[in-house]
Amino acid sequence: MKIENNLYSTRNENRQFEALFDFAAIGIVLINETGEIINFNRQAELQFGYKKEEVIGCPVELLIPIKFHQNHSKFRDDFYKNPQNRPMGSGRDLYAQRKDGNEFPVEVSLSYYNTNGDMNVVAFIIDITVRKGNEAIVLKQKEELESFNDRIQQMNSELEQKIEDRTKMLKETLAELEKSKNEVSDALEREKELSDLKSRFVTMASHEFRTPLSTILSSASLIEHYNESDESEKRLKHIQRIKSGVTALKSILEDFLSLGKLEEGSVQAKPELVDAEFLIIEMESVIQDMQQLVKLGQTIVYSCNLTGKVFIDCSLFKNIAVNLISNSIKFSSENSVIEVACSNTSQYFIFKVKDNGIGISEEDQKHLFERFFRAKNAINVQGTGLGLHIIAKYLEMMNGSIEIKSELNKGSDFTVKIPQVNHE
Repeated sequence: MKIENNLYSTRNENRQFEALFDFAAIGIVLINETGEIINFNRQAELQFGYKKEEVIGCPVELLIPIKFHQNHSKFRDDFYKNPQNRPMGSGRDLYAQRKDGNEFPVEVSLSYYNTNGDMNVVAFIIDITVRKGNEAIVLKQKEELESFNDRIQQMNSELEQKIEDRTKMLKETLAELEKSKNEVSDALEREKELSDLKSRFVTMASHEFRTPLSTILSSASLIEHYNESDESEKRLKHIQRIKSGVTALKSILEDFLSLGKLEEGSVQAKPELVDAEFLIIEMESVIQDMQQLVKLGQTIVYSCNLTGKVFIDCSLFKNIAVNLISNSIKFSSENSVIEVACSNTSQYFIFKVKDNGIGISEEDQKHLFERFFRAKNAINVQGTGLGLHIIAKYLEMMNGSIEIKSELNKGSDFTVKIPQVNHE
């Protein structure tokens, strides 16, 4: 019965992984060593117009315009001989072809992994048709602007001797021109920032996905060899590794989804008055969930002193609590203590998380709430650099604040305050 339960758990974890793959916001295509498509997610189906069943086993050149087939085959062979991760925006103009024969511009990031001695390639695909259109518009505006500027300079030399009202009109025209130039410059800068953000996102996502995927695949392969009854401990070890890998992937995707919703403005704070007893039960549930993440010998010491009613958005607060506690677990060593406490006054609801982990330098604390920022001493610890940015946004919605006291190698102390006055 225990083996059957373990198998059921493994199947359940695999289904979760398949859901993460299928519902990713970018197209993902898996290709084997012979260039055949072995998996195709739903976003790729939307991009190319093919159903998954139509492309499995087909050469990847099916998705590429015919005129590029010969060169692509050579590039593919060279990649397999010398595989290297390729981030988005690598300076190449790439095009893909839909089922109906229409071509469209794309950005492609390549990663790879090995399983059972075979190398498979993961292609992350983004349709950049809209961006290319915007670039064309900006380029046209720039050419028109340069042409207009030449005409203005010519007119300026001809109108030097004309009357004062003409001079005034010319100055007004030049002022409008300068305004247009600034607007175009701002638009170009915003486009550059967006492009940089996309590149950083895909590069970081490719890196963060590779480690848990490799763990899952290697553990799944090893489990197949542990069939004897006395090898149950080894099976359980690799099943736990698979669970940890899936949990890591889930956490990464949740950060991406939360950031996307915040950027779209689809997340709104809906605070309400809730009984202290209800919030205490919710916090106990969070602490219980966090117990599954603690390292060997780690202890969560929890205290909650709430009375009356609390004005809060419980959903947003639970996300804040989970993020702060999981960070303390992740950045603290084994056999350490993590202190969690909540209380309220007539002025504030107060939530504290304290640990004795690696700490944060004063320099890094200045940038801690920026998107994708990772402290220097946390580079080798898995994470997206989005958690504290998302927390800051949630607190901003509830007019709350967060205070940090931290010192390198001595731990960190986070204090969250949410106002309890004037909520009517």
